Amino acid sequence: MGNATLTSEVKNELRRIESSKPARDAELTTILRFAGGLHVISGRIAIEAELDSGEIAQRLRKALVDVYGVKSEISVLSPSGAKQLSSYLLRVLDAETLARQTGLLDSRGRPIRGLPNRLTTGSPEILAAVWRGAFMARGTLSDPGRVSSLEVVSPGNESAMALVGAAGRLKVGAKAREVRGVHRVVVREGEAIAALLRRMGATSSVTNWEELRQRREVRAGVNRLVNFDDANLRRSAQAAVAACARIERALEILGDGVPSHLRYAGELRLNFKDASLDELGHHADPPMTKDAVAGRIRRLLAMADKSALERGIPGTEANLPAELIDS
Repeated sequence: MGNATLTSEVKNELRRIESSKPARDAELTTILRFAGGLHVISGRIAIEAELDSGEIAQRLRKALVDVYGVKSEISVLSPSGAKQLSSYLLRVLDAETLARQTGLLDSRGRPIRGLPNRLTTGSPEILAAVWRGAFMARGTLSDPGRVSSLEVVSPGNESAMALVGAAGRLKVGAKAREVRGVHRVVVREGEAIAALLRRMGATSSVTNWEELRQRREVRAGVNRLVNFDDANLRRSAQAAVAACARIERALEILGDGVPSHLRYAGELRLNFKDASLDELGHHADPPMTKDAVAGRIRRLLAMADKSALERGIPGTEANLPAELIDS
C-alpha cells in the first residue's frame, strides 16, 4: 500500500466524521488557513482554498453555510506541472467578514499568519478538529516502513508552530521543520502517529495502518534473523576453509615427523570439513571433547609453523585463499 493510498484512506474517513458546530468551525478555519489564502479580486477580499479531494471541498462548502451562512463556489483545476491529478478550488467572494470571523484577518484588517488562539488552546475536541482540518488540507501519511511519518505542509512557521502546540496539548509529539523554504509539521514515532490518527477520528485507518506496521516489523525481524544466520554460516564456512588449508600445509611441512595423535586430529578436520568441533569429537574413535580436538589441531599448526620458521619456508598460512588472509 503506497503513501497516496494511505493518505486518501485517512482523508476519506475524516471527511465523513460528524462533529459539533464549534469543532466544525475549528476544522474549516484550519482548512482555510492551510489550504487557502486571501486574495483581492476586483477590489474585494476573497478567500480561496485548493484541495485534492472534491468530497473534502464539498464538506468545507457545507460547513461554511452551516456555521457562517456563507456561500462559496467550487471549480476544478486540471493537472499541470508537477501535479498529476485534478484539484478543487473553493472560492468565497466578498469575504472580508468571513476572514475576520475565521482569524485570517485581525480587527484592523491585517493578515494573521498563525491560527486563532481560541483554537490552539481549546478543548481536546477542538484540538482534534484543528488537526483533522490540517490533515485534510495538506496532510500525508507514509508507509509504516523503516521511517514512518505523518506530515502536514504549513503555509508558514507561525501556523506550523500552532499545529505543534495543538499536538502537544493532545499529548502527541510533533516537530516543525523547514526544508527548501517549505514548512512542515512532522510526527515520526509509530505510537504517536497512531495516537494522533485516533484523536482525529480515523479509527478504521489507524487499525489498517497498525496491522501493516506490525507485518512490516515482523518481516524486518525475520530478515534480520536470516541475515544474522547467513553471516554466522558464512563466517563458519570461512573458518572451516581456513582451518583445512592450514592443516593441509602443516601435514605437508611435517611429513612423517608429525605425531600420530596430532595427525589423526588434522585428518579428522579434513574428512569432515563442515562439522563443528563438537561434531568432530563425536566422529573420533574413541570420542573426544571439542576442547581436545581443538587443542590437538592448535598444537599441530604451532609445531608446523615452528618447523617452517626454523627451515625458512612458508608456514601454515601459505595455502590460505587471498580473501581469507587477515579476515
